Amino acid sequence: MSDKMYPLPFESLMKWLLSEHEAGGTALGLRKSFKKCGGSCCEVFGEKLELPLGPAAGPNTQMAQNIIAAYLSGARFFELKTVQIMDGDELAACVPKPCINSADEGYNCEWSTELTTAQAQQEYIKAWFALKYVSHKWGLGDPDAFVFNMSVGYDLKGIQSKKIDDFMEGLRDASGLDTFKEGRNILTRLCPEDAEYIESISPRISRSVTLSTLHGCPPDEIERIAGYLLEEKKLNTFIKCNPTLLGYDRVREILDKHGYDYMVFDTHHFEEDMQYADAIPMFERLMATAERLGLQFGLKLSNTLPVDVKAGELPSQEMYMSGRALFPVTSALAAKIATDTGGRLWLSYSGGADLRSVNELVSCGVWPVTLCTALLGPGGYGKLIPIAEKLSELSIPDFTGIDVAGINRIADEALTSDYYDRGKKRKAGPGCQGALYCRKVCGGCVAVCPNRANLLLTDRDGVSRMVHLDRLCNECGNCAYVCPEGCKPYKDRFTVFKNGTCSPGEGTDRLLEDFKRDFAFMIEG
Repeated sequence: MSDKMYPLPFESLMKWLLSEHEAGGTALGLRKSFKKCGGSCCEVFGEKLELPLGPAAGPNTQMAQNIIAAYLSGARFFELKTVQIMDGDELAACVPKPCINSADEGYNCEWSTELTTAQAQQEYIKAWFALKYVSHKWGLGDPDAFVFNMSVGYDLKGIQSKKIDDFMEGLRDASGLDTFKEGRNILTRLCPEDAEYIESISPRISRSVTLSTLHGCPPDEIERIAGYLLEEKKLNTFIKCNPTLLGYDRVREILDKHGYDYMVFDTHHFEEDMQYADAIPMFERLMATAERLGLQFGLKLSNTLPVDVKAGELPSQEMYMSGRALFPVTSALAAKIATDTGGRLWLSYSGGADLRSVNELVSCGVWPVTLCTALLGPGGYGKLIPIAEKLSELSIPDFTGIDVAGINRIADEALTSDYYDRGKKRKAGPGCQGALYCRKVCGGCVAVCPNRANLLLTDRDGVSRMVHLDRLCNECGNCAYVCPEGCKPYKDRFTVFKNGTCSPGEGTDRLLEDFKRDFAFMIEG
């Protein structure tokens, strides 16, 4: 098995999307799509936005098909996965696998995109064309009311490099890129009846960037980078902040109160990361810079929390905690910053948000709200649909400030609510006996795969089978944590390789024939 992903050519991706939808009304294995029918839009970064909701920068925004699946489920704000000067094979070699564990609270030991920066740009352009087209063709929403937000790291020298500069400039205006021209030509060839609309698709893919920095990045370096992105690149800029800003004692107190006292971390990240006393004056200066330039500046709250690996959760010494356990910490940090800046500083939110909290956050002016761990658990992208439906009931005004009392109320309630207490670990299944087929074809591994590397194939007899696509898998291991049979689907189930062969081998000829009949384009190119 390979842990290296091979992105699908745009033509193959669109054939998958369009043929599946034509055959059964589904797309990318999603049984239902969200439709935003009318209603008001809010504005962010000078762009219309139907809903301030989407996937956080991470595994769910690494590949074009991930982004498409999120849109179909109700996402309209996309934090694209972080790019940095170290990429591709060099970075992938540094990431131990499996790298995701979502059995309860989320853990990961991954970094930025495992694709090359050029490949990442291509994936985002492919996703842009796909969303522009399906939103228009299938009536899912306003094709001009979703937003792509770039994410870059981790230091000024890397961000100023030609590689990262080309990435940012290409997404600011993709009109001169071969990928953009090719995408338009392919889409026109596949859908000639919509040639005029396809020709009108804008090449201005992103006007904003979120700065992601490594733990230990000094505040003056963070300010220099943000200043460069605002002053030189003229990009609306958000800074992703670490939960360490809240201080070791406060974070330890909150987690212990909710039953996470078994999490092990010491003070070194809290001491080496940016300190709160330095942060607030910096944020005030950057707000003034952005206002002078007619741009928007804000914070993304929050990054993940580094903790020690003590129970073999992942094959690393340190991992990053996310999900529901992080909500009381991140909401407390949001309340503190909003209070100390008088609600003037724009805050976007990630850190355990879900159906219970999204409307409350948005109602008090904390948005966009993005999710990651929730999409990696049972239900996958399907969890976005009820959130989007509920959020659609709100009339969301453009950002004018945060309701300080409101975000403090959310934070206070999170501190006392047993909803955020440690959940019971899911019991392991009976264990995989090396069976070719699932005993229970639940589709859980299909729903939670961030790369859409698992799919359900209905054979000629109408029987559903789980099929794993090796070319789209980076062996993150997430599917193993939702399998009721205790299986590792990315290793143990029927797998189709890029060259059209399969494993385990015995008894799979007919299943491979069925796959080639319906999905041959996935192993072409």
